[in-house]
Amino acid sequence: MSPTKTGSCAGHLFEEALSIRAEDVELELRGFAAVPWAEHLLNPRRLRGSDFLMRWSQGVWSEHRLLEAINNTRKYHAIEYGPSGVAPTDVREYELYFERLEQAGLGKVKRPDLLLFAAADRAAVERAVANLGGAKELPFTPEDDPRMKDLFDQAVVAIECENSLWKASKMPAFGQALTPQKRLGGKLGLKKTAVVPTVILKDEDFGPLREWTTARDVPIHIWHVFYDLAFGIPLDRAEQLIRNGDIQGTKQVFQAPGGATTTKVIFKIYYQHAYPLGRSSKDPDLNAASIMDANGHILPYVTFSGGALDILPEAVAELDRVAAVRRDRR
Repeated sequence: MSPTKTGSCAGHLFEEALSIRAEDVELELRGFAAVPWAEHLLNPRRLRGSDFLMRWSQGVWSEHRLLEAINNTRKYHAIEYGPSGVAPTDVREYELYFERLEQAGLGKVKRPDLLLFAAADRAAVERAVANLGGAKELPFTPEDDPRMKDLFDQAVVAIECENSLWKASKMPAFGQALTPQKRLGGKLGLKKTAVVPTVILKDEDFGPLREWTTARDVPIHIWHVFYDLAFGIPLDRAEQLIRNGDIQGTKQVFQAPGGATTTKVIFKIYYQHAYPLGRSSKDPDLNAASIMDANGHILPYVTFSGGALDILPEAVAELDRVAAVRRDRR
């Protein structure tokens, strides 16, 4: 059975953007729960703990690291495309940004996070982006705008980014071979409780991503970045694994900064089904940061910066394969 789109949690897009799996909430500063974010000009939302800000920082950092890694191959060039990638790095401006996105009627439009192009096309891509008002205006430009066609025509692949705060190589089941599993009808897998690197696809994202790739005629790959390793898989391949029963959905509780929770189905695709994407060549710096409201209350969190990821030959070969197919179709 193919994944199907399910309802997302209700509420403001800002809350949705910062929501994380409840099992990842490791620290909650309950003393701040009753204090409104008084400096904010919008609704007085409250970030209940450091985890939300830390995961947000990690997501921004992982996308930037992927951009640098792709551009360092000298064969491919990447730009941020989805709304989260080009959002402000200041958490207060971040909410204002999503407010503008909603006002433009584009808040619920699902777009991949990155677009990848051949390095030889970089100048043409930069001209196309400049013609749209620059990278920061991409999220506010409807995709049926005729000027967007230049980007889609030149794109090799679109990337949906995921990240996890784990060292993949240290996870207990890393390196274990897949074996026949009764719950999978004899198909290869691991025990249900195995702690292993996976590429995550949310069931609610599958429908919009499939609609996007069909409408824009650009293939989508899912790239999942861990602290030390990264893995990738084509959306078509992920769909095939799920349809064939190799990967089953699991219910996960997601929590938003304001405390609201919602249950979603996600698919955890074993890294053995994916292609090796990258390996960390330099660890990031973890730095202390904080925000303070008008009453002087301080919420500390950790930010990620620096570090380096090297794109592996297997990933370059995969991109070469996709690029060749795209050239043949033009």
